[in-house]
Amino acid sequence: MKVRVWDLPLRLFHWALAACVTVSIVTGLSGGNAMQYHFWSGYTLIALLVFRLVWGVIGSQHARFRNFVRGPRAVLRYVRGDDPRPEHLRVGHNPLGSLSVIALLAVVTLQVVSGLFANDEIFNQGPLAIYVSNRTSAIFTFYHTTIGQPLIYALVGLHIAAIAYYALVKRQNLVRPMLTGDIDTVAGVTPARDTWGLRGLALLIVAAGGALAWWISTLGSVGGY
Repeated sequence: MKVRVWDLPLRLFHWALAACVTVSIVTGLSGGNAMQYHFWSGYTLIALLVFRLVWGVIGSQHARFRNFVRGPRAVLRYVRGDDPRPEHLRVGHNPLGSLSVIALLAVVTLQVVSGLFANDEIFNQGPLAIYVSNRTSAIFTFYHTTIGQPLIYALVGLHIAAIAYYALVKRQNLVRPMLTGDIDTVAGVTPARDTWGLRGLALLIVAAGGALAWWISTLGSVGGY
């Protein structure tokens, strides 16, 4: 039987996040005039991260953090092949997948925040760089360019590798459910609420996140980083 697991707002967030991270990577490496798009993708990421944080509390069943975040013990048991949960409770993110989600959200958040305070001392600086000392801005810049970037590459690579592993070894397509929202599963699974009312609420949250991003972008005399 097919069950709706991923609501439409969560699916749109997933693909928008992937697109913005890709744009940020490409434009950051390109530099020059491409940096303007780097700024815009960074501000868009602020709106997306605000949405995901709020949606992780009030969103549909399988989007809420409390329903999929697991501790180290559960992750280790899952890695060893010991998952005590009944099958109808195994939909959504598995314990290892939940760790990946939290890690990716945390690293992207740190990358965005550090970019807001970064300053390359040539052409580009974050809108909040003028509010901290040169030394503090240099620390944020070092993290943004030397630590954060490799972490993003590593987590994106692991994410893609996991998708390939599930497709080739476990014969599970993880991409299709994130496109359609539905999976084939057993009876007893609680479906995600995916009503137009909930979608409207999601739109309001994204709009609020966008307003916050726009406000932050106006705080500096130079464009974001």
